[in-house]
Amino acid sequence: MSKKILITGASGLIGKRLTEMLLKKGYQVAHLSRSKKSGMVPSFVWDVEAGIIDIDSLEGVETIIHLAGAGVADKRWSKSRKEEILESRIKSTQLLFDTLSKNSNQVKNFISASAIGYYGFGQDEVFVEASPFGDDFLAKVTRAWEEEVDKIAALKIRIAKLRIGIVLSDKGGALVEIAKPIRLGFGSSLGNGKQYLSWIHIDDLCAMFIYAVETAAMQGAYNAVSGEWATNKEMTEAIAKVLSKPLWLPNVPVFVLKIVVGQMAEIVLNGSKVSAEKVKSTGFNFKYPDLNQALKSLLR
Repeated sequence: MSKKILITGASGLIGKRLTEMLLKKGYQVAHLSRSKKSGMVPSFVWDVEAGIIDIDSLEGVETIIHLAGAGVADKRWSKSRKEEILESRIKSTQLLFDTLSKNSNQVKNFISASAIGYYGFGQDEVFVEASPFGDDFLAKVTRAWEEEVDKIAALKIRIAKLRIGIVLSDKGGALVEIAKPIRLGFGSSLGNGKQYLSWIHIDDLCAMFIYAVETAAMQGAYNAVSGEWATNKEMTEAIAKVLSKPLWLPNVPVFVLKIVVGQMAEIVLNGSKVSAEKVKSTGFNFKYPDLNQALKSLLR
Protein backbone atom coordinates (compact mmCIF):
# COMPACT_ATOMS: atom_id res chain seq x y z
CA MET A 1 0.00 0.00 0.00
CA SER A 2 1.29 3.46 -0.93
CA LYS A 3 0.68 5.00 2.45
CA LYS A 4 0.87 8.75 1.91
CA ILE A 5 -0.97 10.43 -0.96
CA LEU A 6 -0.88 14.04 -2.13
CA ILE A 7 -3.94 15.24 -4.06
CA THR A 8 -4.09 18.31 -6.30
CA GLY A 9 -7.48 19.82 -7.09
CA ALA A 10 -8.85 18.20 -3.95
CA SER A 11 -11.53 20.83 -3.35
CA GLY A 12 -13.55 19.65 -6.33
CA LEU A 13 -16.32 17.07 -6.53
CA ILE A 14 -13.99 14.13 -7.11
CA GLY A 15 -11.27 15.25 -4.72
CA LYS A 16 -13.61 15.60 -1.75
CA ARG A 17 -15.13 12.15 -2.11
CA LEU A 18 -11.78 10.56 -2.94
CA THR A 19 -10.27 12.02 0.23
CA GLU A 20 -13.08 10.52 2.31
CA MET A 21 -12.64 7.09 0.75
CA LEU A 22 -8.84 7.14 1.10
CA LEU A 23 -9.03 8.09 4.77
CA LYS A 24 -11.55 5.33 5.37
CA LYS A 25 -9.06 2.85 3.92
CA GLY A 26 -6.34 4.06 6.26
CA TYR A 27 -4.26 6.19 3.92
CA GLN A 28 -2.48 9.38 4.95
CA VAL A 29 -3.72 12.18 2.70
CA ALA A 30 -2.54 15.73 2.07
CA HIS A 31 -3.89 18.40 -0.25
CA LEU A 32 -2.09 20.81 -2.53
CA SER A 33 -4.24 23.94 -2.78
CA ARG A 34 -4.13 27.56 -3.92
CA SER A 35 -4.51 28.72 -0.30
CA LYS A 36 -3.84 27.27 3.12
CA LYS A 37 -6.94 25.49 4.37
CA SER A 38 -7.92 23.88 7.64
CA GLY A 39 -9.73 20.59 7.38
CA MET A 40 -9.54 16.86 7.92
CA VAL A 41 -6.13 16.58 6.22
CA PRO A 42 -2.95 18.72 5.99
CA SER A 43 -3.05 21.39 3.30
CA PHE A 44 -0.06 22.83 1.44
CA VAL A 45 0.04 25.82 -0.90
CA TRP A 46 1.08 26.09 -4.52
CA ASP A 47 0.83 28.94 -7.01
CA VAL A 48 0.78 27.51 -10.50
CA GLU A 49 1.02 30.87 -12.28
CA ALA A 50 4.02 31.90 -10.20
CA GLY A 51 5.61 28.46 -10.40
CA ILE A 52 5.75 28.11 -6.63
CA ILE A 53 5.07 25.00 -4.56
CA ASP A 54 5.59 24.18 -0.88
CA ILE A 55 8.29 21.51 -1.00
CA ASP A 56 7.16 20.20 2.38
CA SER A 57 4.07 18.87 0.59
CA LEU A 58 6.20 16.05 -0.86
CA GLU A 59 7.56 14.78 2.46
CA GLY A 60 6.86 11.05 2.74
CA VAL A 61 4.56 11.08 -0.31
CA GLU A 62 4.58 7.90 -2.42
CA THR A 63 1.67 8.77 -4.71
CA ILE A 64 0.42 11.97 -6.30
CA ILE A 65 -3.17 12.06 -7.57
CA HIS A 66 -3.43 14.96 -9.99
CA LEU A 67 -6.95 16.37 -10.39
CA ALA A 68 -6.20 20.09 -10.77
CA GLY A 69 -7.69 21.99 -13.69
CA ALA A 70 -10.21 24.75 -14.36
CA GLY A 71 -13.77 23.40 -14.58
CA VAL A 72 -14.72 22.76 -18.21
CA ALA A 73 -18.44 23.47 -17.69
CA ASP A 74 -18.20 26.19 -15.03
CA LYS A 75 -18.27 29.22 -17.36
CA ARG A 76 -18.97 30.16 -20.98
CA TRP A 77 -16.09 29.44 -23.34
CA SER A 78 -14.70 32.86 -24.07
CA LYS A 79 -11.23 32.98 -25.60
CA SER A 80 -9.69 33.73 -22.20
CA ARG A 81 -11.68 30.95 -20.52
CA LYS A 82 -10.52 28.40 -23.10
CA GLU A 83 -6.93 29.47 -22.48
CA GLU A 84 -7.48 29.07 -18.74
CA ILE A 85 -8.91 25.56 -19.19
CA LEU A 86 -5.84 24.52 -21.18
CA GLU A 87 -3.14 26.33 -19.23
CA SER A 88 -4.45 25.28 -15.80
CA ARG A 89 -3.80 21.67 -16.78
CA ILE A 90 -0.55 22.16 -18.66
CA LYS A 91 1.14 24.53 -16.22
CA SER A 92 0.12 22.59 -13.09
CA THR A 93 1.52 19.38 -14.56
CA GLN A 94 4.72 21.12 -15.65
CA LEU A 95 5.17 22.54 -12.16
CA LEU A 96 4.83 19.09 -10.63
CA PHE A 97 7.34 17.67 -13.12
CA ASP A 98 9.86 20.44 -12.43
CA THR A 99 9.42 20.08 -8.66
CA LEU A 100 9.86 16.30 -8.72
CA SER A 101 12.87 16.48 -11.02
CA LYS A 102 14.70 19.09 -8.94
CA ASN A 103 13.96 17.89 -5.41
CA SER A 104 14.58 14.69 -3.51
CA ASN A 105 11.36 12.72 -3.07
CA GLN A 106 9.90 9.24 -2.62
CA VAL A 107 7.16 9.51 -5.23
CA LYS A 108 6.61 6.21 -7.03
CA ASN A 109 3.17 6.67 -8.57
CA PHE A 110 1.52 9.53 -10.44
CA ILE A 111 -2.20 8.97 -11.07
CA SER A 112 -3.70 11.69 -13.22
CA ALA A 113 -7.19 12.64 -14.17
CA SER A 114 -7.91 12.96 -17.87
CA ALA A 115 -11.18 12.87 -19.80
CA ILE A 116 -13.04 10.91 -22.46
CA GLY A 117 -13.10 14.20 -24.33
CA TYR A 118 -9.76 12.90 -25.65
CA TYR A 119 -11.67 10.99 -28.33
CA GLY A 120 -13.92 13.79 -29.50
CA PHE A 121 -17.50 12.82 -30.31
CA GLY A 122 -19.10 9.97 -32.24
CA GLN A 123 -22.47 8.26 -32.25
CA ASP A 124 -21.61 4.86 -33.69
CA GLU A 125 -17.98 4.11 -32.84
CA VAL A 126 -17.12 2.61 -29.45
CA PHE A 127 -13.97 4.32 -28.22
CA VAL A 128 -11.22 2.30 -26.56
CA GLU A 129 -7.95 3.55 -25.12
CA ALA A 130 -6.13 2.94 -28.41
CA SER A 131 -8.64 4.99 -30.42
CA PRO A 132 -7.22 8.15 -32.04
CA PHE A 133 -7.76 11.50 -30.40
CA GLY A 134 -10.36 13.94 -31.70
CA ASP A 135 -9.90 17.38 -33.24
CA ASP A 136 -12.30 19.57 -31.23
CA PHE A 137 -11.31 21.91 -28.40
CA LEU A 138 -11.69 19.43 -25.55
CA ALA A 139 -9.84 16.71 -27.43
CA LYS A 140 -6.90 19.05 -28.01
CA VAL A 141 -6.88 20.09 -24.36
CA THR A 142 -6.95 16.51 -23.12
CA ARG A 143 -4.24 15.35 -25.50
CA ALA A 144 -1.92 18.21 -24.48
CA TRP A 145 -2.64 17.47 -20.80
CA GLU A 146 -1.78 13.79 -21.18
CA GLU A 147 1.42 14.60 -23.07
CA GLU A 148 2.62 16.67 -20.11
CA VAL A 149 1.68 13.88 -17.68
CA ASP A 150 3.58 11.32 -19.76
CA LYS A 151 6.81 13.30 -19.36
CA ILE A 152 6.82 12.41 -15.65
CA ALA A 153 7.54 8.78 -16.59
CA ALA A 154 11.09 9.91 -17.43
CA LEU A 155 11.59 10.33 -13.67
CA LYS A 156 11.01 6.57 -13.26
CA ILE A 157 7.58 7.21 -11.75
CA ARG A 158 4.66 4.96 -12.73
CA ILE A 159 2.02 6.85 -14.67
CA ALA A 160 -1.68 5.99 -14.88
CA LYS A 161 -4.25 8.26 -16.53
CA LEU A 162 -7.97 7.88 -15.92
CA ARG A 163 -10.07 9.28 -18.78
CA ILE A 164 -13.16 10.31 -16.87
CA GLY A 165 -16.67 10.27 -18.30
CA ILE A 166 -19.78 11.99 -16.95
CA VAL A 167 -19.60 11.69 -13.16
CA LEU A 168 -22.87 10.98 -11.37
CA SER A 169 -22.96 12.43 -7.86
CA ASP A 170 -25.56 13.88 -5.52
CA LYS A 171 -23.14 16.62 -4.44
CA GLY A 172 -22.88 18.43 -7.77
CA GLY A 173 -22.00 18.02 -11.42
CA ALA A 174 -24.13 16.79 -14.31
CA LEU A 175 -26.67 14.72 -12.37
CA VAL A 176 -27.65 17.54 -10.04
CA GLU A 177 -28.07 19.95 -12.97
CA ILE A 178 -30.12 17.50 -15.06
CA ALA A 179 -32.32 16.62 -12.08
CA LYS A 180 -33.11 20.24 -11.09
CA PRO A 181 -35.75 20.95 -13.77
CA ILE A 182 -37.09 17.41 -13.52
CA ARG A 183 -37.76 17.89 -9.80
CA LEU A 184 -39.69 21.07 -10.69
CA GLY A 185 -41.70 19.32 -13.40
CA PHE A 186 -39.89 21.01 -16.30
CA GLY A 187 -37.53 18.24 -17.36
CA SER A 188 -36.79 17.46 -20.99
CA SER A 189 -34.08 16.01 -23.22
CA LEU A 190 -31.47 18.24 -24.85
CA GLY A 191 -31.23 18.60 -28.61
CA ASN A 192 -32.41 15.45 -30.33
CA GLY A 193 -31.83 13.42 -27.15
CA LYS A 194 -29.97 10.73 -29.09
CA GLN A 195 -26.46 11.71 -28.01
CA TYR A 196 -24.77 8.98 -25.96
CA LEU A 197 -23.55 9.68 -22.43
CA SER A 198 -20.74 7.56 -21.03
CA TRP A 199 -21.17 7.87 -17.27
CA ILE A 200 -19.69 6.61 -14.00
CA HIS A 201 -20.89 6.71 -10.37
CA ILE A 202 -18.70 8.95 -8.18
CA ASP A 203 -17.91 6.09 -5.80
CA ASP A 204 -16.83 3.82 -8.64
CA LEU A 205 -14.61 6.56 -10.01
CA CYS A 206 -12.94 7.17 -6.65
CA ALA A 207 -12.59 3.42 -6.13
CA MET A 208 -10.88 3.26 -9.54
CA PHE A 209 -8.38 5.94 -8.49
CA ILE A 210 -7.61 3.95 -5.35
CA TYR A 211 -7.32 0.76 -7.40
CA ALA A 212 -4.87 2.52 -9.72
CA VAL A 213 -2.80 3.52 -6.69
CA GLU A 214 -2.71 -0.05 -5.40
CA THR A 215 -2.28 -1.88 -8.72
CA ALA A 216 1.27 -1.57 -10.01
CA ALA A 217 0.33 -3.20 -13.31
CA MET A 218 -1.90 -0.26 -14.19
CA GLN A 219 0.13 1.99 -16.47
CA GLY A 220 -0.99 4.30 -19.24
CA ALA A 221 -4.54 5.35 -20.06
CA TYR A 222 -7.78 3.77 -18.81
CA ASN A 223 -11.34 4.82 -19.52
CA ALA A 224 -13.07 5.73 -16.26
CA VAL A 225 -16.64 4.99 -17.33
CA SER A 226 -19.14 2.30 -16.39
CA GLY A 227 -19.16 0.91 -19.91
CA GLU A 228 -23.00 1.09 -19.90
CA TRP A 229 -23.75 4.24 -21.87
CA ALA A 230 -27.20 5.81 -22.23
CA THR A 231 -28.66 8.41 -24.57
CA ASN A 232 -29.54 11.82 -23.19
CA LYS A 233 -33.22 10.87 -23.56
CA GLU A 234 -32.71 7.58 -21.71
CA MET A 235 -30.80 9.33 -18.93
CA THR A 236 -33.48 12.00 -18.55
CA GLU A 237 -36.27 9.41 -18.47
CA ALA A 238 -34.41 7.26 -15.95
CA ILE A 239 -33.90 10.22 -13.60
CA ALA A 240 -37.57 11.19 -13.89
CA LYS A 241 -38.62 7.62 -13.11
CA VAL A 242 -36.45 7.43 -9.99
CA LEU A 243 -37.81 10.80 -8.84
CA SER A 244 -41.39 9.81 -9.77
CA LYS A 245 -41.74 12.94 -11.90
CA PRO A 246 -43.42 13.28 -15.31
CA LEU A 247 -41.70 14.45 -18.49
CA TRP A 248 -44.06 16.39 -20.70
CA LEU A 249 -42.07 19.22 -22.25
CA PRO A 250 -40.54 18.99 -25.74
CA ASN A 251 -36.78 18.65 -26.10
CA VAL A 252 -34.74 21.80 -25.55
CA PRO A 253 -33.83 23.03 -29.07
CA VAL A 254 -30.21 23.26 -30.17
CA PHE A 255 -30.39 26.99 -30.86
CA VAL A 256 -31.65 27.70 -27.34
CA LEU A 257 -28.75 25.85 -25.76
CA LYS A 258 -26.27 27.70 -27.95
CA ILE A 259 -27.80 31.02 -26.93
CA VAL A 260 -27.63 30.10 -23.24
CA VAL A 261 -24.17 28.53 -23.00
CA GLY A 262 -22.47 29.32 -26.29
CA GLN A 263 -19.85 26.98 -27.74
CA MET A 264 -19.91 24.98 -24.51
CA ALA A 265 -23.20 23.51 -25.76
CA GLU A 266 -21.18 20.95 -27.69
CA ILE A 267 -20.61 19.09 -24.42
CA VAL A 268 -24.30 18.27 -24.05
CA LEU A 269 -25.34 18.21 -27.71
CA ASN A 270 -22.74 15.62 -28.67
CA GLY A 271 -21.86 12.31 -27.09
CA SER A 272 -19.80 9.16 -27.36
CA LYS A 273 -19.79 5.49 -26.47
CA VAL A 274 -16.71 4.70 -24.41
CA SER A 275 -15.59 1.21 -23.43
CA ALA A 276 -14.57 0.13 -19.92
CA GLU A 277 -13.20 -3.25 -20.98
CA LYS A 278 -9.55 -2.37 -20.38
CA VAL A 279 -10.00 -1.45 -16.72
CA LYS A 280 -12.28 -4.45 -16.21
CA SER A 281 -9.54 -6.70 -17.57
CA THR A 282 -7.27 -5.59 -14.71
CA GLY A 283 -9.74 -7.05 -12.20
CA PHE A 284 -11.50 -3.84 -11.23
CA ASN A 285 -15.14 -4.41 -10.29
CA PHE A 286 -17.85 -1.76 -10.48
CA LYS A 287 -20.27 -1.36 -7.59
CA TYR A 288 -22.77 0.53 -9.76
CA PRO A 289 -22.56 -0.80 -13.33
CA ASP A 290 -26.29 -0.29 -13.95
CA LEU A 291 -27.72 3.21 -14.54
CA ASN A 292 -30.95 2.69 -12.57
CA GLN A 293 -29.00 1.21 -9.66
CA ALA A 294 -26.61 4.18 -9.73
CA LEU A 295 -29.42 6.74 -9.85
CA LYS A 296 -31.36 5.11 -7.02
CA SER A 297 -28.25 5.31 -4.80
CA LEU A 298 -27.88 9.04 -5.46
CA LEU A 299 -31.30 10.61 -5.91
CA ARG A 300 -33.54 11.31 -2.93
